Amino acid sequence: MLEGHDIIYFSNDWNADNRTSSHHIAKRLARSNRLLYIEASGLRSPSSSLHDIKRIVRKIKRFLKGPQQLNSKIYIYTPVLLPFHRFRVIRKLNKFLLIKSLRLVCRKLKFKNPILWIIIPHMSVVIGKLSEKLVVYWCVDDFSSLPGVESGIVSWFDSQITKKADIIFTPSQPLYLKKKKINPNTYLTPHGVDFEHFSKAVDKNLTIPEDIKAIKKPIIGFFGLIESRIDLELIKYIAKSKPHWSIVLIGRVAQNIEAFKDIDNVYFLGPREYEILPSYGKTFDVAIIPYVLNSKFAFNANPIKLREYLAMGKPVVAVRTPEIEKFSDVVKIADSYQDFVDNIEVALKEDSEEKIKQRVEKVRNSSWEKRFGEIAGIVNSILKQKDTYKMKTYLRG
Repeated sequence: MLEGHDIIYFSNDWNADNRTSSHHIAKRLARSNRLLYIEASGLRSPSSSLHDIKRIVRKIKRFLKGPQQLNSKIYIYTPVLLPFHRFRVIRKLNKFLLIKSLRLVCRKLKFKNPILWIIIPHMSVVIGKLSEKLVVYWCVDDFSSLPGVESGIVSWFDSQITKKADIIFTPSQPLYLKKKKINPNTYLTPHGVDFEHFSKAVDKNLTIPEDIKAIKKPIIGFFGLIESRIDLELIKYIAKSKPHWSIVLIGRVAQNIEAFKDIDNVYFLGPREYEILPSYGKTFDVAIIPYVLNSKFAFNANPIKLREYLAMGKPVVAVRTPEIEKFSDVVKIADSYQDFVDNIEVALKEDSEEKIKQRVEKVRNSSWEKRFGEIAGIVNSILKQKDTYKMKTYLRG
């Protein structure tokens, strides 16, 4: 059990479009620790899109409110930082503003000797400035490969925190091997799944939302953020190859979808609340992970949605990545557009009650509760090592 600590947790927005691994971990940390959740600025420079403008306005409003208490354990704070990381003067200004504001907030909330739990690498500038007793780097992506970021600057931030962190957790083998070469305290911790939540989709009595109920079968479904890592050319290929299939994508669209205006069997439903995703997923005849083939992002990724799809008992077709290959006994893996279509067709024909049970059982013991227990054990062990070292140093002095 990891308990009784003050933790400063640097991640994306608390109410972000999609529920990430960092959200699951943050909520579990806050059960037995005080947690100051920092809604960090993004890695990419904002565009002139309405979405980005609204997000900037929301962040300014939240900053002006100061730290907000969500419950007895969680405080949320939104610092105002300039998201133009390519400029050295901006980076220096952001560092000054961030450290200054966090010291004031920590003083106000009486946070002392906190654990720093960092998900966004450019927050590494606070290391050594907040009297922290431990630094954890929760490295879930190759951040330099994300769309719209200054890859050179992001790589530099990532290298700094990789060297300085006391512990690094990574969800995929490629990231683990890369980080382990630099920092020996790197641990491979695959993502968990909110099993009880997503396995509701197996319940025959679960209510189906009206908007998807009206869409004809079979439904080839996806949920998640629809940004450049999602291959819309692949979606278009599937839709045109099989016009009698309905392709349903649930999530915020961050790509140009103008090309789909004349394709009748592709449905962009927009974001849906996490709480009702199993109700939508229940209607999927096949669930898909259509990452851009052979991309740097896909190579390093370990998609949470893979386990969520399996917990729902759904047939899954995905592009080939090192982490997805580990599930090849329950997932059909594609190496080309036509291969993807062919695998969906086979999945539709082969599905059975026995296969549904097999998929569900595959992830039954991969809950976030179990994963968090493993993570907490590692953190406690490193804390004890540091305490022992400090005591020996004190006795020698």
